Amino acid sequence: MCKKATVWVSAASVLCTAVLWGQNPTTWRHIGNTNIDLSLAGLATGPVDHLAYSPDGSRLLIRTDSGHVFETSDFETWHAVTTEAMIQPPGALAVKVRLPEDSAQVRVSRPVSPRLYAFGKYAYRSDNYGASWDNLTQYGSSSIVGDGLQELAVSPANEEDIAVGTGAGVFRSVDGGRSWSSLNQGLPNLPSARLLTLPSGEQGLSMALTDGAVVEWAPGQKRAWLPAPNTPVIEELRLGQSLSRELGTLITAVESSGDFLYAGMSDGRLSVSSDGGITWRSFTASGGGTVERFWLDPANPRTALAVLGIQPHDPAASPAPHLLRTENGGVFWDDLTANLPDIASHGVTADPATGAIYVATDRGVFFSYADLQGLGPAQPWTALPGLPQAAAMDVKLDAQANQLWAALEGFGVYSTLAPHRLRDPRVVSAADFVARAAAPGSLVTVLGARAQNARAGELAAPVLDANDAESQIQIPFEARGSSVSLAVDAPDGRKTFPAVPLETAAPAIFVDHDGSPMLLDAATGVLLDATMPAHSRSRIQILATGLGRVRPAWPTGLAAPVENPPQVTGTVVAYLDRQPVEVTRAVLAPYVGFYLIEIEIPKIVDYGPAELYLQMDSQSSNRVRLYIEP
Repeated sequence: MCKKATVWVSAASVLCTAVLWGQNPTTWRHIGNTNIDLSLAGLATGPVDHLAYSPDGSRLLIRTDSGHVFETSDFETWHAVTTEAMIQPPGALAVKVRLPEDSAQVRVSRPVSPRLYAFGKYAYRSDNYGASWDNLTQYGSSSIVGDGLQELAVSPANEEDIAVGTGAGVFRSVDGGRSWSSLNQGLPNLPSARLLTLPSGEQGLSMALTDGAVVEWAPGQKRAWLPAPNTPVIEELRLGQSLSRELGTLITAVESSGDFLYAGMSDGRLSVSSDGGITWRSFTASGGGTVERFWLDPANPRTALAVLGIQPHDPAASPAPHLLRTENGGVFWDDLTANLPDIASHGVTADPATGAIYVATDRGVFFSYADLQGLGPAQPWTALPGLPQAAAMDVKLDAQANQLWAALEGFGVYSTLAPHRLRDPRVVSAADFVARAAAPGSLVTVLGARAQNARAGELAAPVLDANDAESQIQIPFEARGSSVSLAVDAPDGRKTFPAVPLETAAPAIFVDHDGSPMLLDAATGVLLDATMPAHSRSRIQILATGLGRVRPAWPTGLAAPVENPPQVTGTVVAYLDRQPVEVTRAVLAPYVGFYLIEIEIPKIVDYGPAELYLQMDSQSSNRVRLYIEP
């Protein structure tokens, strides 16, 4: 490998470090953006129900379907505003004209101009007072600016400058509708409703929107959310409809696990079946609003949490419940609301091992502890700082309860280290934050503790970086045995962790927080993703850890040299869509704990996303997604 490519690897290692390290408690990362690729005239977002230009045409104001008002003066960046003074309905047209559609509405720039615009299903322009119309947005049987056209505005300063608000956001034309561009970049108007899947291996982040559509942020995606199958939403809807008919009332939330079915209603009633819906037991939360979501203990569905919205109630009455707990399959429900604000709660998740509970509310995400198996009250709730001021619509923990994810109205998805890890630290792979076996030389992360020094059994283990949220530690190359016990000295004392299995190899490919793998083009050093795919017959470099000892032996805690780095002693096999591909190099990368595996992409017939993983000594790495083009 040439020196130039090696230098790029070093830069990529620093990039990887910046991505995975330097995190502080409740430091939220924005995952993805707020745009959706619907193959329209530009990127889309959520519905915009009204818009208007300022009197001099220098600004455009819009109102989203959720009622928020934003303004732009450069037609690139948006700012929230508190007034709707400019969002006024247009004046009526002085004369009647022939409309291009039944019920179409007409907009004008100046009363004396022959130029008219109209909108219905599509947008139209007339240059002869409405005698004839040109369709500006139809392509086939659909609209290039999205369905549900709600408003069209004409700039008072230039009748060629128009904008439309649709179910897909806001679009603008500066040539009288001959061409359109999206103004949705950076507009916080993504109608987030529910988190469905979190990044794991090849699986991306997926989310249900308020209209029931599902979008995905795939690993390596950089541009926009993409439409995804809404099968889980449809299945849940069908189950809710079936239970609504069976129970004779509208079901607003439903969850199932094995033979257990949980159903919630709009009046605060909860019904639970433990035999697949044959029999039911019911409970009514006094003063409760709509039951919005359930969380069920994956290991014991008798334990569940339910969150409730808000409904008008007597101010003199007791505070409305917003979080209920059952540990006996719905026989009793206990109120854990405590000091939660009297506002709607939309989502809930918990860690059974620690009793940590997270609730998504109209004022963001709140955090507390409670005994999920007993009758004790919740500890006081704490608002988690650092998120935009918006309603949190859902929260979710990953499978190992290490990362917390939140979906915010308009702003999309954010993630952070789960705050309960500061009380209950865990050792995970530094590559993907998953607890897995380690190998001599592996890079591991202690989540939830600032390590001042560390030991792996009887050996000193170098602490490469540390802050209050996490510490990066290298397992010594000299480690032996079937497991290794890790202990760290932190400011609040020594912490000893359960033994980590030790293998001769435990490969893991480094990924970003959204699941994007750390893969580079060997010739250019460019990071590969959906926008910069690999090509047939090219070589790519994989940044990994856990490949064990090297030849010649290398000191623990020391970066490998750029030239002639030590080679992995074992045989590394790479698989692309489960077919082995040629590994041309397997060496230490010039950063502590990192390995570089170089492979050659074969000539491929089926292009697009492909599954990539490594195998060594019968141990397989995490699966990642590689995009390939001819």
